[in-house]
Amino acid sequence: MKPGLLETANVLMADAAAALQRHPKRAVSAMAALLMCATGLSYAVANLDQDSPPIAQRQITQSVAYNPRDTSESLGNDTQALAMRLYRSDQTRTNDTADSLLKRLGIFDASAAAFLRSDATVNQNLMGRAGRNVTAEAGENNALLKLTARWSPEDDGMFKRLVVERTGSGFASHLETLPMHASSHLASATINSSLFAATDEARIPDSVAIQLAEIFSGDIDFRHALRKGDRFSVSYETLEGDGEPLRAGRVLSAEFVNAGKSHEAMWFQEPVTAGAAAASTASHTLTKGGYYTLAGNSLHRAYLKSPLEFSRITSGFELRFHPILKLWRAHLGIDYGAATGTPVRTVADGVVEFAGVQNGFGNVIIIRHSTANETVYAHLSKINVQVGQHVTQGQNIGLVGATGWATGPHLHFEFRINGVHHDPLTVANLNESTPIAPAYRAAFDAAAAQVRAQFAAGAQMQLGSIE
Repeated sequence: MKPGLLETANVLMADAAAALQRHPKRAVSAMAALLMCATGLSYAVANLDQDSPPIAQRQITQSVAYNPRDTSESLGNDTQALAMRLYRSDQTRTNDTADSLLKRLGIFDASAAAFLRSDATVNQNLMGRAGRNVTAEAGENNALLKLTARWSPEDDGMFKRLVVERTGSGFASHLETLPMHASSHLASATINSSLFAATDEARIPDSVAIQLAEIFSGDIDFRHALRKGDRFSVSYETLEGDGEPLRAGRVLSAEFVNAGKSHEAMWFQEPVTAGAAAASTASHTLTKGGYYTLAGNSLHRAYLKSPLEFSRITSGFELRFHPILKLWRAHLGIDYGAATGTPVRTVADGVVEFAGVQNGFGNVIIIRHSTANETVYAHLSKINVQVGQHVTQGQNIGLVGATGWATGPHLHFEFRINGVHHDPLTVANLNESTPIAPAYRAAFDAAAAQVRAQFAAGAQMQLGSIE
C-alpha cells in the first residue's frame, strides 16, 4: 500500500477548493486539470498492487462560495466579445422608410429609427434608393449596433459604403469610397424559347444577357434568328465590395452557337503601363477596350444597330399609313417600341447638334457624327444632353417618351447622310471591322489561348448537365 499517494490527492482537492474561491476566472480550467490528475492517480494506485485489499475511502465535503457577478467582473471587457451578435441582410426599396427598413432587417429600435430619419447622409444616400445592399448588426435585444450599406453608382471601379454605428453618445454615420474587386464566373445555357429565359434558368444576370445580345448583334438577329437548341458559354465579372457581390460587370468572353454556326468573342484592352497601374487604386479598371474574335478581328462597329439595348421594331423604314395624319407616306426612320423612361443611347461618337422641341418630333436630339452623317432621336420624355456636348457610343442621352405626334411611348430613330434619309439597319450592316494592332498581337494571342480553354470547359459543363 502507498497511503502517501491518497493523502496527496486529498490535499490537492482541498487546495483546488480554496483556489476556486480566490480565482473564479480560472475555475473551469483548474477543475478540468485536477480531475484528469486525480483520475491518473487513482489508476496508478490501483495498479501498484492488484492483490492488495481495497483501500478505505472517505468523502470530504466543503462548501464553496461562488458569485456569478464576481466572474463577470473578472472577465472585464471580455464580456463584450462573448455577447451575441445578430446579422441580417436585405436590399433597399424605393418606398423604404427608416421604420420599414429596420423592421425588415429585424431591428426594433426607436432611437435608431429616429437617427435614420434625421441624418442628412442617410437620407441622401439610402432612403428612396432601390437595390442597395444593406447589412444590420444587432445585439441580443434587437437594438441596432451597426448598419452598413454598399452600392456602385458609377462605372469607375469604385463603390460607396455608408456606415451607421452606435457610439457612446448615440449614433454616427460616415460615407466612404473604396475600390471594388472583380471575380470571374463561367456559365453555360441552351436556348429553349428566348435568350432571357435561358439566362434566367442558368441564373445569369440580365445585364450579362443584354451584353451578349450587343456583342453578337452584328452576326445574330436575336429577335428572329434564335432556334431551340442554340447554346452559349459566357465568362463575366462579378464586382464585389467588402467581399459581397454588388452587381455583374463586363462580359469577358463568350461563345454563341446559332443554327450550328459558332460565334466567338473576347474582351481585350491594351496592356496597362506600370505608371498607369501605380496611379490606380482599384483592382478592377474600366479602361477603354473592345471585343474581338479569337482570330483578332474587332467586333466594334462604327454604329450600333439600335439606340435601345433590347427592344422591338414597331415600324420600319418603309411606306406606311400614318396613324395621326391618316394618309400614306414614307416612314423615314425606324420606330422602336419601349416603355416610357427606357434609356436611349447614341449609336456612335459625335457632337450634339440639337436638343429641344421640334414640331411633331416633340423632344428630339440630333447628333452629328461626321461631316456627312447625323442621327435623330425623337419623342423623348427627357433629354440628358446639351447642344455642343461630345458624346460617346452607347452613352445615355435621353429617355423614351410620347412627346410630339405620338400615339404611345416609342423612339423614332433616323439616319441621315448628307441630309438624305437612309435605312438605319442597312447602314449598321455596312460597318467594317478592324484587326488587332500588331504591337499587341502577342499579348492578344496569349489571352485568346486562355479563352479557348474556357470555351472547352464550358462545352464540357453543358455536356455534363445534359447527361
